[in-house]
Amino acid sequence: MSDSTADSSPDIPAAELGPVRFGLGTFGDVSSDDDGSPVPHAQVIRDVVEQAVLADQVGVDAIAIGEHHRDDFAVTAPEVVLAAIAARTERITLASGVTVLSSDEPVRVFERFATVDALSNGRAEVQLGRGSFTESFPLFGFPLTDYEVLFEEKLDLFAHLLEEGPVTWNGTVRAPLTDQEVFPKTEGGRIPTWIGVGGSPESVIRAARYNLPLMLAIIGGEPLRFKPYADLYRRAQTQLEVPALPIGVHSPGFIAETDEQAREIFWPHYRVMNARIGAERGWPPITREHFEGEIESGSLYVGSPETVATKIAATVQGLGIQRFDLKYTSGPIPHRHLLEAVRLYGQEVVPRVRAILGEAPAGS
Repeated sequence: MSDSTADSSPDIPAAELGPVRFGLGTFGDVSSDDDGSPVPHAQVIRDVVEQAVLADQVGVDAIAIGEHHRDDFAVTAPEVVLAAIAARTERITLASGVTVLSSDEPVRVFERFATVDALSNGRAEVQLGRGSFTESFPLFGFPLTDYEVLFEEKLDLFAHLLEEGPVTWNGTVRAPLTDQEVFPKTEGGRIPTWIGVGGSPESVIRAARYNLPLMLAIIGGEPLRFKPYADLYRRAQTQLEVPALPIGVHSPGFIAETDEQAREIFWPHYRVMNARIGAERGWPPITREHFEGEIESGSLYVGSPETVATKIAATVQGLGIQRFDLKYTSGPIPHRHLLEAVRLYGQEVVPRVRAILGEAPAGS
């Protein structure tokens, strides 16, 4: 990244973008039972619904469910799971996290989320991304050589669909549309839609160009190293003369009553997940020292409610963000521990973060 990327962005009062919102995220990681055996996919999906219902009850603002197509994650169709959650909740935002648009059909994505929006009385939200895994490309018959063009063109079509009027569109990855209406229409007139970004300046600028909020996936290293991307996004909005929109962060973590309990529960499951993904990608095995370092100064939000709240508040303030989503599942953590983490997040972590931000608001 060039030095100019790190220039200070224009000051945007936090009040203009509303209060900071706090969400939870999951991929439906296949959990283990008390004997260490994997829980069946069907039960994991039912457990995700229970976790989301509890999140709604304890005041969490959003639940974001990611899409994968491999055996260590149970959720392949987030919209279906979100529809089940919609029927049992009252206030929580129902988001994907993310929808892999490159290997999906934009019209069908819009139709499915518009349906969730109807079922939930306007609580649906889409987070679009290319995904950190690529198993969906061969599964649905898309060549990885078209990785960039698939996302660029399908995002362009989805941006047209969000306007909810007749769509005329032409590209190379699907048939053109001419004055095509797409249904159902939403009661609010638009589905809130974010762009998920893993660390590419081009992706940050793309989000600003399409006038969509930016969700930064920060899964390792010092969170504040992403400040140049937040600054770039703000500067691009100013140069493009589009309204200021929120920036969010999505990062992994886990909460228990004490720091020691959180680390000891989380570590073996986090190690299992990293060992599998690392073997696929050529990473060395994660060490306990690296794990502890990510908690102390990196992007793992693991600990007691006080510890996690303090770290989240520092990230919110340091990056000037308006949304923080904690991915509370990483590896085969048993359902009972996940329920407790959800409860603690809503009842203890979020109120503590809000209290800290009340003393020093984000963006000040």
